[in-house]
Amino acid sequence: MNLQDWKNSGSYFTFKNYQIFYKKEGKGDSLVLVHGFPTSSWDWHKIWTSLTERYEVYAIDMLGFGFSSKPNDFVYTIGAQVDVWEAFLLAQEISSIHILAHDYGDTVVQEMLARTKENNTYPLNINSVCFLNGGMFPETNFPTFTQKMLLTPLGELLKHFMGRHTLAKNFKKIFGKETQASEQEIDEFWETIAYNSGKNVIPKLIKYLKERKVHKIRWREAIQYTDIPKRLIDGGVDPISGKHMAEFYKENIPKADVIILETIGHYPQTEAPDEVLHYYNEFIVSLF
Repeated sequence: MNLQDWKNSGSYFTFKNYQIFYKKEGKGDSLVLVHGFPTSSWDWHKIWTSLTERYEVYAIDMLGFGFSSKPNDFVYTIGAQVDVWEAFLLAQEISSIHILAHDYGDTVVQEMLARTKENNTYPLNINSVCFLNGGMFPETNFPTFTQKMLLTPLGELLKHFMGRHTLAKNFKKIFGKETQASEQEIDEFWETIAYNSGKNVIPKLIKYLKERKVHKIRWREAIQYTDIPKRLIDGGVDPISGKHMAEFYKENIPKADVIILETIGHYPQTEAPDEVLHYYNEFIVSLF
């Protein structure tokens, strides 16, 4: 499936007058896929078909990402993205879910887990969580130079100079040496970012890095102290959240279940889709 087919086979729902792109397919237990920054639900396309053979799979482009609305006047927070997910799943009449998340999506799920921990009547029953590479712990998260610059007042200026070349340069650094993104993949990733003037909201979206510091303890405890099965599948050579983050996870999360893909970078589902599918399905089977 190419990117245009992905878009054409999706649908939209309305959240506070904004249009949110989503895909739903398959039969079985409900599985929610939560994408990363700065990309979109397209991140999951290499494992999508295999997952839909075993699960009823749901993916959205969160607000400001992919083919969803990208309002300039919206205050983008992790909490707001969880609100989008809650509204979407409620509209789909889904309350019992498994979750597979990556990068920014890991933090979105941490907020979901925090709400579960703090609210006995939380509307989502989370049966399991599988994390891929993400900066769940500020102590171990090393943003790229571009990300750091976008966080400064220069971010509003820098966005005008961002383009496919910038993305390609950054992805080259964070993918594994033997699993680099192809030229076509870079084109597709960039198309989802640039769609609907997406460059304009990147400096607003990336403020989630500051939120991670503000909610550092709350979001860490959401992983530590929720009695929900969890697995981390981590691309070990990722300079942002690779093996160093996985080791920190092992040290700080009770009964940590960690799989390290030694030669894989920041996007395991793109770089090593078969391995991610294997270890994810193994994880789910172990729950029964």
